[in-house]
Amino acid sequence: MSSRRPSRLLTAAALVAAVLAGCAGCTGSDGQPDPSTRPPRDIVHALDRALDARARVVRRGDAEAFDRLVGGGRGFRARQDTWFGNLGQLPIARLSYRADPASLVRDGDAYRVTVTESLQLDGYDAEPVTSQGRYRFAPARRHPGRFVLTAVTEAHPQPWDTGPIEVREGDGVLGVFDADSVDRASELIASVEDGIASVAAEVPYEWSRTVVVYALTDATFLESLEDVPGDDPGDLDAVAFPAGTGTRFVLNPRMLDQAGRERDRLVRHELTHVAVGTHDDQAPVWLSEGLAEYVSVRPLAPEDRRIPEAAVAAAEAGASDLPDDATFNDADSDAHYGLAWWAVEYLADAYGEDAPWQLLDAMAVPDADPDTVLRDQFATSTHELAKQADRLIVSLYDVAG
Repeated sequence: MSSRRPSRLLTAAALVAAVLAGCAGCTGSDGQPDPSTRPPRDIVHALDRALDARARVVRRGDAEAFDRLVGGGRGFRARQDTWFGNLGQLPIARLSYRADPASLVRDGDAYRVTVTESLQLDGYDAEPVTSQGRYRFAPARRHPGRFVLTAVTEAHPQPWDTGPIEVREGDGVLGVFDADSVDRASELIASVEDGIASVAAEVPYEWSRTVVVYALTDATFLESLEDVPGDDPGDLDAVAFPAGTGTRFVLNPRMLDQAGRERDRLVRHELTHVAVGTHDDQAPVWLSEGLAEYVSVRPLAPEDRRIPEAAVAAAEAGASDLPDDATFNDADSDAHYGLAWWAVEYLADAYGEDAPWQLLDAMAVPDADPDTVLRDQFATSTHELAKQADRLIVSLYDVAG
């Protein structure tokens, strides 16, 4: 594994930034809408009707009706047509919008408002996934009292918000591709299907055994993710991220042409994060990532379970302790992933295959102290686990020794 591995799930969804603020000249000194510019209640109702109509025509796939709800320039209308086509490919269980009346400000004869979109993918999302954006509505020319959408600025756009996508489904897999990646869809979806079966056999928690994966040649969405390991999304082969109460994952474009054993292993690593879900929210990163690596190699023969050279070198030098959360994804991340993996291997070998999961459950207890849990559960410590991981790595991978 020459590339850095992804860390634990991204924490919170991106906060709505300045893009969601009111238009210049329509806000007070504190950045809040100036009450004197707030429109009357009938405007709020009219915009709600426009948003309800938008959701309704998208759900029923009525392109002509959708076009009548969109105004603005030619470029915006073209982008909205693309968005409509994208949504038509998704298995939509629920789509709705809610405008925030307190955010509503006048912009000439138009209005800007912060809107929350709720989108639930049938068979993949346990509940709707919400996102926010700043929407601009202008009066419809031929229908007084009605409004058409003339601009949208999403706070954290999804791939279907930014350009054409190609959606393909497998057994429990929803793949989001683009025109240049869709020719790899069959092999990638097959890899994820196999990965779901493998991970389900190892992870002892109930989970949907379904996943949404983004596999795009454009890295825009990947690079938009915040709080990623190492702070540079482009360094990651893939990363799992929260979507509502569930988890999705995105592949780095460079992995699209890397079909084979190593990409399959990467897929299983990410699927482990999906399956574990929130169970590792309180766990140290070494345990979360060590478990993902441990599960990812289960289908491989021992001789095929590769480890970064940096991990072997670190084991030869002797690690004094397992890496802490703050440094896990620093320049020595390859060594840290290998060390974490073999710390989990040692736990499973020494205390039984259920031991790593028992440790994870114990660390999920509120205010649990990892050092205390290790001492009480297994009479060991992170220092001892690092020592045993070093020993196993050197004995298996140090060909010079």
